Amino acid sequence: MRGSPPLLRTPLGPDARRWRTFPGQKAVVAAARTVTSTVRVLETLPDLLRGDSRVAVVFAYDPTSAFSDGVLDLLHDAGCRVMPWSQLADVEPDLIVSASENVDVPAGDCPVLVLPHGVGFQKLVPDSRSSRSRLSGLVPDALLEAGRAWLAVSHPDQADQLAAAHPKTAGRTLLVGDPCFDQLRRGLPRREEHRRALGVTGGRRLAVLSSTWGPTSLLGREPDLPRRLLAELPYDEYRVAAVIHPNVRSAHGDWDIRRALAPAVDAGLLLMSPVHDWRPALTAADVVIGDHGSVTLYGAALGKPVLLAAFGHDAVPRTAAAALGGAAPRLDPHGDLLGQIEEAVRTHVPDRYADIARRAFAEPGQSVARLRTAVYELLNLPEPRSAPPLPALPAPSSSPVVGVTSWRVVTTAHDDAGQWSVTVRRHPSAAVEDGAADEERAGVCSHLACDVEEPDQRLAESASVLVERSPVRSAVAALRWADATLARFTGCLLAVAALDGGGALARLRDGRTVEATPTGPDTGPGLCAAVVYACLRAGAPLDGTIVALRAGASHEEDVALRLRPTGQLP
Repeated sequence: MRGSPPLLRTPLGPDARRWRTFPGQKAVVAAARTVTSTVRVLETLPDLLRGDSRVAVVFAYDPTSAFSDGVLDLLHDAGCRVMPWSQLADVEPDLIVSASENVDVPAGDCPVLVLPHGVGFQKLVPDSRSSRSRLSGLVPDALLEAGRAWLAVSHPDQADQLAAAHPKTAGRTLLVGDPCFDQLRRGLPRREEHRRALGVTGGRRLAVLSSTWGPTSLLGREPDLPRRLLAELPYDEYRVAAVIHPNVRSAHGDWDIRRALAPAVDAGLLLMSPVHDWRPALTAADVVIGDHGSVTLYGAALGKPVLLAAFGHDAVPRTAAAALGGAAPRLDPHGDLLGQIEEAVRTHVPDRYADIARRAFAEPGQSVARLRTAVYELLNLPEPRSAPPLPALPAPSSSPVVGVTSWRVVTTAHDDAGQWSVTVRRHPSAAVEDGAADEERAGVCSHLACDVEEPDQRLAESASVLVERSPVRSAVAALRWADATLARFTGCLLAVAALDGGGALARLRDGRTVEATPTGPDTGPGLCAAVVYACLRAGAPLDGTIVALRAGASHEEDVALRLRPTGQLP
């Protein structure tokens, strides 16, 4: 975490008029207490106040939350002007905006607009002021009694829920909708762009794991589920992304999360940024595996298949989230994960959760306009005549794709009157439990294949197949590399190098050389290596053979094999 913010002179500090440039008729202070709530304000305010130099905005940092770690970094990276929370009592803002209800606002007259940082008021959370639990989103009594607090809600039922649970909220809610859900809906037409950015190509499916925070969350209940998913979902058919609540990162730190999830990360788990990139991942998803957190509910409302791997008792009854808990199928984390996911996708209909979505989001698409009107009314400032912008949901800001460098490969070779076919299923070895039995039966064999750059020396030395994925400029260079690799790794049976013009060259330990050329789009050397190895083990001819390759549900193409005479160098 960076150091505490310095005392503020501009644009709201003492004698600020002497130092600032923009005239600024009104001042808005945005409360920054947790990463989750700060992100929501950062995402919302620019569209509401776009181009209006009459309004100055400053962020006040409140360090009292257990989840405040990372807030200052977030604000500084966004270029925000920040002041310490203690200075808030010395300035006179016209409006305080917060997506954290648990802020200690100093005495004064200015209104306080509280935005939700999730979907509604659906969770009980620990109360930082006592040992009890409280309803997430409910502001302190003092703000309600003073008539200063306004709670933004996304559905009229939430106002009724609040009034029943806490009568002092009656008349203090504003129906504005949900800006996050509206932007997610606008992002659906860019689904394919988001999938490409995440490496979800070639007919693969994307499974998104969503975990809220706390002991009843998905990661709290099933911390090993990401690894087990990567171990069971075939690499050429699935990608897996994880959306982890920012409070988990604030409490444990990115370093410790990556340490705990290292086997899954090494196996290709996409750890999505909780600040922005989780949203395009959700639009790109084919299935959401989640819990009682808001991201799971957003996924259901977008029409995604949902499987619940956990659902905590801290979910509030008679809310949309609770309704999802009663409607969505449960995932057995220790059962057949692939079978459960494929069944959920196969039987899903897009409007399955439409009634639940209608209980959570009233009049979708109107939130930005409604919220801007509310902000300007609270500021007592004429609203701009131009309509507020509706920004599209961008692709992930940076690729989270992690290169997998070792696989447990299962191949099935079949001879149909001289027409050979090979089915390949690859599973990242980092996710497969040590000691997993090799699958060996008629026509079926399994082996360990590694990139030659595999960082785990134990795996590289145990591999039957070693692969150079970076294209080699010539066949001569490929053979030289292969011979050196076979000499270095004495347990290796096959060294395979990608060729610059496509296809691969495989050198067997007995000295034979096989050229494997896909007849369709270049599959990469890994699948070519699997075809050669399967044919070698099955006794299929390696010269002048066309092998039908199937890897995944939609990846089918032919691979031509040609045996080069021993010692021949082109």
